[in-house]
Amino acid sequence: MMKRSLSAAAIAMSCMVALGTTAAHADLLDDIMKAKKIRIATDLAIPPSGMMDANLKPTGSDVETAQLLAKDLGLELEFVQTTGATRIPNIQTNKADIIISTLSVTPERAKVIDFTKAYAALQSVVGCLKTVEAKGWDDLKGKTIAVSRGTTQDTELTNMKDRNLTLARFDDDATMVTAAVSGQADCVATSATIVNQIGVKNPARTFEPKVLIRTFDLAIGVRKGEPRLVEKLNEWISTNLKNGKLNEIYKKFHGSELPQEMRS
Repeated sequence: MMKRSLSAAAIAMSCMVALGTTAAHADLLDDIMKAKKIRIATDLAIPPSGMMDANLKPTGSDVETAQLLAKDLGLELEFVQTTGATRIPNIQTNKADIIISTLSVTPERAKVIDFTKAYAALQSVVGCLKTVEAKGWDDLKGKTIAVSRGTTQDTELTNMKDRNLTLARFDDDATMVTAAVSGQADCVATSATIVNQIGVKNPARTFEPKVLIRTFDLAIGVRKGEPRLVEKLNEWISTNLKNGKLNEIYKKFHGSELPQEMRS
């Protein structure tokens, strides 16, 4: 009786191992290639990284990066509209396969998602009206700083409790920029590129970067536990940094080249 019980247990264990092995091979990269489509979460309201052109078609540096990726992999591309706060939940809930949307690499985010190697860079700053005198953090005390909810700028400034900063949170970059353009905010915390875009929308309210928060690597976000997909994306990024295509896209929309160390 004991031998029969052990034998049955051994068979059950073997079946479990076999099922586990099968499950391990069924991953997101396989699903994407089988579907012949990749769903990419991209914010289309943060020019020049993501926006709509005059014909209401997506454009921008992140948009063209996503389009190049899909083309190189031979896949149909589906954009999943997102905001700064919903980028990570989109892949966690399987609404999107990956994130290409000015997603900077931080230790906090690395706890809940995986990152590829960097494909671009982002200079995170506090920008204010040109007429505002602000050369350091002390000069920002007493000034209201507009920030998009859930972004790295929101997290960074919230954690600077000793600097006594006053923040006004907006749901996305588009509404934050509108606040700056319309005069609701004289300072914003965002990328240097977006700061420079404010004056284009309203020449009477030209903003400029005042205080550097940090320079971040931008990477593709992938849900935890998909090493084959991360490896595939890393190979693609390395190839397109080396051949200059990612630098061309960045320069086209941001007016400057990627850092030399990234391109070499």
